[in-house]
Amino acid sequence: MWTRIKLYLQAFDWLLLAAAVLLSAFGLMEIYSVALGQGDLNLLNFYKQILFVSIGLVLMFIFTFIDYRFLKSIRSYLYVIGALLLVAVLVLGSDIRGTRGWFYIAGFGIQPVEIIKLILLIFLSGYFADLATRVKTLRHFVISALSVGFLVFLVLLQPDFGSALILGAIWLVLVILAGFPRKYLVAIFASALILFVLAWSFFFKPYQKNRVLTFVNPGDNALVEGYNISQAIIAVGSGSWYGKGVGLGSQSQLKFLPEAQNDFIFAVIAEELGFFGVSLVLLFFSLYFSRCLAAVKRLPNDFSTYFVLGAMGLIFIQMFINIGMNIGIMPVVGLSLPFISYGGSSIFLLFILTGIIENIIIKSKINY
Repeated sequence: MWTRIKLYLQAFDWLLLAAAVLLSAFGLMEIYSVALGQGDLNLLNFYKQILFVSIGLVLMFIFTFIDYRFLKSIRSYLYVIGALLLVAVLVLGSDIRGTRGWFYIAGFGIQPVEIIKLILLIFLSGYFADLATRVKTLRHFVISALSVGFLVFLVLLQPDFGSALILGAIWLVLVILAGFPRKYLVAIFASALILFVLAWSFFFKPYQKNRVLTFVNPGDNALVEGYNISQAIIAVGSGSWYGKGVGLGSQSQLKFLPEAQNDFIFAVIAEELGFFGVSLVLLFFSLYFSRCLAAVKRLPNDFSTYFVLGAMGLIFIQMFINIGMNIGIMPVVGLSLPFISYGGSSIFLLFILTGIIENIIIKSKINY
């Protein structure tokens, strides 16, 4: 046992872990900063985030020692469990700001859709890996699309458009990596356009339509639907090169910036730490992605390659959308900034992903 642990630690990618920890540290610093703006200095969320990160690190090391090939072997069972969780949360979950997507246990909220992102990544990576030596036919394309579409449908019933978008993005990334014919990709974008038109006409709620219209022209209603984006842009622009200092951002400290510790924490970083702080965040994300890409070059099988690249795609797309929301180039869809925003379910997912990636890296270096 000790020999195995020693081998694992020697093959462990410590730079990948360092990137994840540094991003989480940034998040803790800014969550603490946001708490300074509360009249009674309520540090509950700060302490809870410390707990979440600590549990996340434990989960990461646990999954580092779980053979990723075992996860591939039970992917179908995981898919069924994930679907049942999404059904259960629709029936038994709690409503938070109009979305029924949470279980509350002992005062802590659990968001099943974060688990679904991991399950879907494992399921699709395994499915496409099994097709690696076969011709990718329309049948395979449709099966994968239906498997994702069912989960997306359940998530949209909550409704959680942002998470549904990420699930669809995971599928799209893996479809591209799997090498399906280009005409299928054209069909995806055409179908997406048709579905958007239908959703706009029959499914979207007024507030969701307003978010899209606000994105197109945020200045039209800057005091109502466009308020969040307008305040975020002001915060980002006011940070200049080195920012106003931690706890000294006017938009976040005076509560002009809503959801400062969640959706708009990037704006808090930009306001308080300026271009320098934003550059550090992007540098740490770049380090994380570069370590994943370095590992891909020596991975021994298709499942591990699909999983690592799919995980990178998940994190990058969510990061891009969140930052885009904060600077006004993407509509507000309620997505957190990976590793940085407040929230336990997201932190657990990200560290579990990191743990599985570490296991893949270790297995590619040693034969144990």
